[in-house]
Amino acid sequence: MKTRPGITVIGSGFAGLCMGIKLKEAGYHDFVILEKAGELGGTWRDNTYPGCACDVPSHMYSFSFELNPRWSRMFSPQREIRDYLRACADKYGLGPHLRFGKEVVSLEYDDAARHWRVGTADGESFTTNAVVSGIGALHIPSFPEIPGRERFRGPAFHSAGWDHSVDLAGRRVAVVGTGASAVQFVPHLAERAAHLTVYQRTAPWIQPKPDFAFPERARRLLALPGAARTLRSAVYWALETRALGFTVDPRLMRVHEAMARRHLERQVPDPALRAKLTPDYTIGCKRILLSDDYYPALTRENVDLVTDGITEIREGSIVDASGRETEADVIVYGTGFKVVDALNEQRITGRGGRKIQDAWQDGIEAYHGVAVSGFPNLFFLLGPNTGLGHNSVVFMIESQVHYIIECLRLLSRTRARALDVRPEAQRAFNDRLQRRLSALVWNEGGCRSWYLDSRGVNRTLWPGFTFEYWARTRRVRPEAYELIR
Repeated sequence: MKTRPGITVIGSGFAGLCMGIKLKEAGYHDFVILEKAGELGGTWRDNTYPGCACDVPSHMYSFSFELNPRWSRMFSPQREIRDYLRACADKYGLGPHLRFGKEVVSLEYDDAARHWRVGTADGESFTTNAVVSGIGALHIPSFPEIPGRERFRGPAFHSAGWDHSVDLAGRRVAVVGTGASAVQFVPHLAERAAHLTVYQRTAPWIQPKPDFAFPERARRLLALPGAARTLRSAVYWALETRALGFTVDPRLMRVHEAMARRHLERQVPDPALRAKLTPDYTIGCKRILLSDDYYPALTRENVDLVTDGITEIREGSIVDASGRETEADVIVYGTGFKVVDALNEQRITGRGGRKIQDAWQDGIEAYHGVAVSGFPNLFFLLGPNTGLGHNSVVFMIESQVHYIIECLRLLSRTRARALDVRPEAQRAFNDRLQRRLSALVWNEGGCRSWYLDSRGVNRTLWPGFTFEYWARTRRVRPEAYELIR
């Protein structure tokens, strides 16, 4: 890199692009956005599996400052969201700031110089005053540890790395996992494969998906002044009411459970299959999924649902715990992502040579999910405990970006070189957060999910309403930070 950027942003998904747009708006033009891939888009670039779409209404899953009255559906498909992000980058002039093919492999803080050294996979190294990590949580595919997985001779791939060169028509396909991605692509595979076997470890709670296409007339109406804003507000508050059961009292989730049970009963007439698809945990403990075509796909004659665990994968088959061996030509893994590990596996060295793994030896945490003590001028977007189970994470991203801009303004006002959140402020914030989380649905009845770390602690989700988080990140408390001059 020919110049030394003042601010380095990592990632070009919703988080990284929002940071870039708001940096320019605030008058900070000396920044770069580093992207490991050859084009922008983050998870909406990487995930191209059949049926890939957002499970948050489009008018909420977009930037509040760049409303799109032209969404084709209430829940838009992957390509449309990716194109929206490209259009935002073009409109706000982010092209000159984007650097593609730049995978960040190390971040090292220089105590004497008060800056960060950034190392990339292609051998480049440069210094920068501040770093904003916008890598997101859903970008490192998780594969199950099943004996013999590497022995399989046929095509095998994760949903986040879909192999479109593989023709699934007329083939025996096995799907491992029944999470958010699987409920979207399984119906498409069921129509193409000669036979489809779905291996389910835990049944998800699934509610109806209120999806529909916006006719041209509706899109013209939404283009009228204030119309798209009004719809967005209505969607926001409708989604926010879902948080009552998450954030106030798990007993309030009974309404959601009743809705899911009715959905299952209407779509699956076979009582034996319905029993396999009925979860045994409190709804909301794991991610609630939305689908109108997943259950019907499982009732097809060419589809089998297996709930016995997989014990072995062989060259051309899968063996389950019942001893049954099922032949397969292709395996598709819909087994999610390494969410907690996504941050913990990074090579980041802070003040005094302290590694991020040492700072997080008792579990990943941050102040407001944004700043970590001992790592000055390093900010995380969608960091620890800022994910959501009920609303749009884009709302959280915008709140965090605003907070980071306020941190940068504090540096400008005080003429400090860096700021570092005080350990006591971080400790107090996370103690309050975990006390609140411990009484909520994610810790009900020994529930296990990707929200929890290896110790059973929720390091992923925000335990409150999103407007609470918005209010907490409106301003920076200078006393919570050490200003390094």
